[in-house]
This record gives sequence, structure tokens and C-alpha cells, in this order.
Amino acid sequence: MTNRNDRLVYAAALVLGALPLWASRYLPMADLPQHLYLISVLHRLDDPTTLYPQLFAARHALTPYLGYYYLVSALNWLLPLEMANRVFLTAYVVGLPLGLGFLLRSLGRPVWPSLLALPFAYGDSFGWGFVNYCAALPLTLLCCGLFVRTLEDAPRRRKWAVGLAVCLVAVLLFHVQAFGFLAFGLPWLLFTTAVPEDASAKGLRARLMPRVPALLGVVPGVALFLGWVVLRFGEPPDIQPGVPWKAWGPTFSPQNLAWKSFEQNRAELFEVLANTFRDGSDRWALYAVGAVAVAAWVAGLLRPDRSRARGLVGGARLLGLGVLALALYFLLPFDIRGYVYYLNTRYSHLAAALLVATAPATVPEWRRPLRLAAAACALVLALVMVRGYRAFSREAAVEWEPLVAATAPKARVMGLTYDTQSRVVRFPVYIHSAAVLARARGGVPNFTFASTPHSPLRYAGEAPPTFPSEWQPQQMDYATQGVWYDHFLVRGVHPSRVFGERLQSELVVVAESGRSWLVRRR
Repeated sequence: MTNRNDRLVYAAALVLGALPLWASRYLPMADLPQHLYLISVLHRLDDPTTLYPQLFAARHALTPYLGYYYLVSALNWLLPLEMANRVFLTAYVVGLPLGLGFLLRSLGRPVWPSLLALPFAYGDSFGWGFVNYCAALPLTLLCCGLFVRTLEDAPRRRKWAVGLAVCLVAVLLFHVQAFGFLAFGLPWLLFTTAVPEDASAKGLRARLMPRVPALLGVVPGVALFLGWVVLRFGEPPDIQPGVPWKAWGPTFSPQNLAWKSFEQNRAELFEVLANTFRDGSDRWALYAVGAVAVAAWVAGLLRPDRSRARGLVGGARLLGLGVLALALYFLLPFDIRGYVYYLNTRYSHLAAALLVATAPATVPEWRRPLRLAAAACALVLALVMVRGYRAFSREAAVEWEPLVAATAPKARVMGLTYDTQSRVVRFPVYIHSAAVLARARGGVPNFTFASTPHSPLRYAGEAPPTFPSEWQPQQMDYATQGVWYDHFLVRGVHPSRVFGERLQSELVVVAESGRSWLVRRR
């Protein structure tokens, strides 16, 4: 009966953790409008009622965004696109503690601390809309657990090795940066995990052979990584110093790497774990998780569970993984221009999720209150996130819905976002507003991720003319770029300051809502 109640508590906590995704129509994720737009294009690539067949084509190659885009596109056959996306995001949010729970069980540790990872499903990477990287995190933890089981579970090594091979390839199909953590994490587990045969093994060969299935399990993923990522880095970079989204020098040269100082990373560590709302309310879940994690450490030291003793090295495996993720946060550059952006900050969530679960096991009678306390953290998370998400959704509805209603079918929308900010959330959630309008009407915005090599879509011909960076609308040249568009979404300044006399002769304001204006060609 106790086990059943424990499972119900765990399931209730997972439901609470995912509840914010279903509590509001609009989610405060900066890149989400771009993702939804391209998934819509992928799903309706042959739809003649849209501009998609004229402008886009499938990129027939393995790309890091392939996993997310194709899975949500497949769900879109059964569900509306936004609901299909919520189902995917729900799988990620609940998958993070489930993946950590699988790793904890694989390491012979109690599973309940995995609930403490729920708040880290949100935060900086989620707020920016780095969905592919986020989706790779549960699979990353699953890979670590599968690797340990392939080493330790002698009767079922082949089964675990096959699962490891599939899971590692899946990580790469979502995002390379999660694979980068495994490049350090799996060797750490290899050297710190004993196999049953070690007790009687004599000689190097006898010790090595039981580890061969685990090593073979990583071969497909490593081969894909070498044939895909390394070859890309080996290509001559498109060097254009100072140009957004281009390399500023040779790939790993000082001029192409943007670093944050150790002090800046230290100061920002706690912030990037919970930086969604301007009022800071999402930090309450972190405070709760921290308190439970400290209590678990105290309980584990005062009343340790001797039956789960794994030795000094074996017991340090999880801590080592957390330290490795934290080291990547502090030691890697922030950007590798032209290739990877926001590199080091993405490892903060993985490090936090691993480290909060490192408390030594305490006696069974003390685990129940700790498990309930961890579930209570999920309740705190749900309350603050639902409140904030609803507030943003009300703001976004005022901002976007009247503009969508005034947008014509097959609209060509240029986004001129001088003010990207929300009054509710800290992220620049309005930077891709043009994609919201274009998706609703089967049109095209001036900027899409189809221009990047990590997208499974590409432009069939020349990309729509636009200014170098969507962040710098003041660089728009109407004569060479603006004339291609029939709609202009202007946010943050009055359209008269952008178009001048053209607003009387060629263009007209057809809608104003929130801090945005929609301008159409007469």
C-alpha cells in the first residue's frame, strides 16, 4: 500500500509540474513563435492556400531540430498544432524528473529526489525557447542510466546496450550540446562503475570484456557525431566580422569566441535557474527545492541507510556528473559565433538537477516526509508558474489577437520590433511576433529559422529580403527590403517614425493593440 501511495504522490507532483503548460493559451518562450511557424510549414508544405510551397523546401539531411519538428508535426495530424506542442513540452517537463529517477535507480539510490528537478525544467533555456536542447536533457539522463545498467546488469547487457545506442542517437537528433555533456559524463561513469565480474577477473582482458557492450552502445552516436558535427566544424566558416549569426573569425579563434568571466557566471548562476517573471516569483520554487535538498543531506548524514552503501567511488558517481555539468557552465564560452549561441548557460539546469539529488540515502522511515516535501515543491512551482503564465497570456492576447484578425491571407509580414519586452516576463517574447501573424494566415515573416543549417526546412530559392538581424529593425532599408512585404508589424515606436510620408501614400495602419501597430500596403 505504501508503494502505491508513493507512486500516487510522485504522479501528482508530475501533474503539478506540467500544469503551467496547460493553464494559459500563450507560453512566454521567446523562440516558440518561430518553432511553431516552421512546424506549420513542415506540416503544410504542399498546401496551396499558403505561401509555403512557393518559398520553402524540406532539407533532406540530419539536423539538430529534426526530432522536435517532426514529432510535433506528426502529433499535428491528431491534434491542433499548439496542443500538439503542449503535449511535447509536457513530455519534456515530466521527462526530466523521470529521466533523473531512472538514473538514480540505476545508481542504487532512492528515486524521490528526482522530483526536485521539476523547477529546472523551466528557467533560462525554456524561457528563450531552446526547446530542442531542453528535450534532449531527459534523454541525456536516460543515457547515463542505461550506460550504468549495461555495465552492472550482466544478464541483460545486450538489451541495455541496444537501448543506450538508440537513446544516444536520439540525443543528437535533438541537440548537440547535450551530447557534449555525455562526452565527459559517460567516461566518468565508465571509470567509476564496477562490474560484477571484477571480483573474480584476472588480467586486463577479463576486466575489459564485460565493459565492451557499453562501449559498443555508444558507437552509433559517436559515429553520427563525428560524421555530422565534426565535419561541419571542419568546413571553412563564413567569416563576416561584426555580422550577426556569422563567424567573426576562424571557429575557435579568440575573435570568434565570446566568454563570460568566472565572476559573471557565478553571479548569474542562480538567476538563470529561475528568471522568467519580472517580480521574481518563480524563485520561490527554487527556495523550496533548496530547503528540501539541504534537509535530505542532513537526514542522510544523521541516519544513513547502510543497506544502500556503494563505496566511496560508487557513491560519488552522481555528484561527479553534477560537478561535470557545473564545470561546463563555468569553463565553456558563451558563444561560438556562427555555430552555437548561449553555450555555457544551458548546462546550469542540468547541473542543478543532478546536484539537488545527491543527498546520501537516509533510513526508509525518513524518506516519506522528504518525498512529501519534494511533492510540495511541485505545488509551489505550479502556483507561481500558473499565475505568471496566465498574466502573460492575457497580455499576449491583447497584443496579438487584434493584429492577427487584421492580417490578410498569405501575408508577407516584416517584423519591426523596437521593443521586445513584456511587462510580465523578462524574456524578449515579442521579438518573433511577425511569425505569429504569418502562421495564422499561411504567410511568411521576414526572418525564420529556415535560414539556419540546423532547421529541417530551407528556402526553395532566395530568402526574403531583410535586414541582417531581427534585433536591429533600424537597419531596415525600405527601398531594397521593405517593398517585398505587404504587412509590417511595428512594436515600440509609432509607424510614422519608421515610414514617414509613405504612411499616407503607400501604407496605412489597419490595427493598433497593446504596444504594436499593424501596417498594410494600400
